[in-house]
Amino acid sequence: MHRYEYKVVPAPSKGTKAKGVKTPEGRFALTVEQLLNQMGTDGWEFQRAELLPSDERTGLTGSVQNWRNVLVFRRDLVRDDTDEDDAVAQPVPGPMSEPAPVSAPAPISAEVNDPPMASGAERMLKDNGVEELSDVSGMTEALKSRAESQADDEIDVEPDETTKRD
Repeated sequence: MHRYEYKVVPAPSKGTKAKGVKTPEGRFALTVEQLLNQMGTDGWEFQRAELLPSDERTGLTGSVQNWRNVLVFRRDLVRDDTDEDDAVAQPVPGPMSEPAPVSAPAPISAEVNDPPMASGAERMLKDNGVEELSDVSGMTEALKSRAESQADDEIDVEPDETTKRD
């Protein structure tokens, strides 16, 4: 069974200047690329970028919720012993070899000829950054029933003079 160690680092908020990179977008992309390459050199595999809430104090009694961008990495842990009960997980030193690709189940709406996503790079390119990656497409039954009940509620309510439209 694979065991992983995770590392979460703040996403860069500003690009660094570099020769030949003139736009803010290019500088930012270069900064992210350098961070990903440095973490990869240390054996960390990029998983995803997250936007998470952070409750922080303001003043003496106040608090405010700030949203923070972070990058999530993971790497394999290896075991010192073969005994499951006494084994202690240790991080793998240095760069890791690429794990064997695991074929994902085909989505319900996928064509028969569509190949499943194989590599992490393909997943990352197709990932929209949202945590939920379910294969549900279209409206579910719960959403349909909620939409119908809201539509029924709107029909029953008579608009007053201020809300009528011509």
